Amino acid sequence: MKDIMDFLFEVGMLKKTPRTGYQFLGSGDESVAEHSFRTAVIGYILASQEQQADTGKTTLMCLFHDLHEARTGDRNYVNKRYVTVDERSAILDLVGETPFADEIISLIREFNAGETLEARISRDADQLDLMMELKTQHDLGNKYAEDWLHYAVKRIVTEKGRKMAQAILKTDSTDWWFDKRTDLWVNGPENNKKFK
Repeated sequence: MKDIMDFLFEVGMLKKTPRTGYQFLGSGDESVAEHSFRTAVIGYILASQEQQADTGKTTLMCLFHDLHEARTGDRNYVNKRYVTVDERSAILDLVGETPFADEIISLIREFNAGETLEARISRDADQLDLMMELKTQHDLGNKYAEDWLHYAVKRIVTEKGRKMAQAILKTDSTDWWFDKRTDLWVNGPENNKKFK
């Protein structure tokens, strides 16, 4: 149980580990844990639409794909030109003697290889989460986000992933809550027919 507790406390570091690309974008911020959560949700949704895909495996792959960053930190594209990280050792040390170590190591290896359907979906989910963050920054006026979106779309490999990418580009990031077609904004929720 001690190994599991150490693992869980270390996983908590992902909540405090910033994604570093936003330094170059000039706006936005999120932790690795925030990124991994929505990536897992996206992966589940994409896998659930593919008859041959294992949704559980895909979701776990998405959840664990950046686990090593609890030890290595997140490296942006500029960092990666100069800094080499021993991701393998970081993962081995992180999972240690936990009873689920082999499964997590296997999932991460499969993700990194990118050869299985689940890995391709998971890698798309990783990019699609980035795209959603970039779209939000674009909608808030960051003109650089459009260039980043252009290249992120090119990294999507699955058909369902491409469809989701196009939907991201066409959807205003505030549409889910700022429904301008109701009189909610004029009359308030107590007088809105949706709430009666």
